[in-house]
Amino acid sequence: MASISGAATGYLVGLLTSATGVDARALEIAKEDGAEHVAGVRTIMIQNAAADLAERTLQGKYPAVLVYCDKLANTLKEKFRVFSGTARICIEVRCTRDRLEGLDEHLQLYSAAVCRVLENERGQWTQGLYYAGGYEVTYGPVRSGGNYFLQSAKVVLDVEVSR
Repeated sequence: MASISGAATGYLVGLLTSATGVDARALEIAKEDGAEHVAGVRTIMIQNAAADLAERTLQGKYPAVLVYCDKLANTLKEKFRVFSGTARICIEVRCTRDRLEGLDEHLQLYSAAVCRVLENERGQWTQGLYYAGGYEVTYGPVRSGGNYFLQSAKVVLDVEVSR
């Protein structure tokens, strides 16, 4: 089971950090909106940690993208396979600012950049991992943390697994 979640999250981190990953897509979106510059994502890692715990390890390196598998479901869709089902992958985007103004816009920019990366990666990811293209984005409320204020968005997607 660990190899399935590790393979899916590892592949996804590779996509997000590639030359056509989150930074390139965020710059593309910013130019479409008329902005000339956007800060790149400073941290992309495989980690499922609460914001206050990650705060200590990230040491203020925001915007941050955390990728993790939060659920595996072996539904045995294909008989005689060891694992045949879905892996639910979460991509959590966290942004921080010293003022409330603009925090939501930054978070929407980076979460839209993550979604654009996903939209271009439909199909087979690796041996036995298939992504159909669907995802769900949930925006969290602003809370204290980071540089005074912290807000996060979670992009959740299902990857079909056949091993």
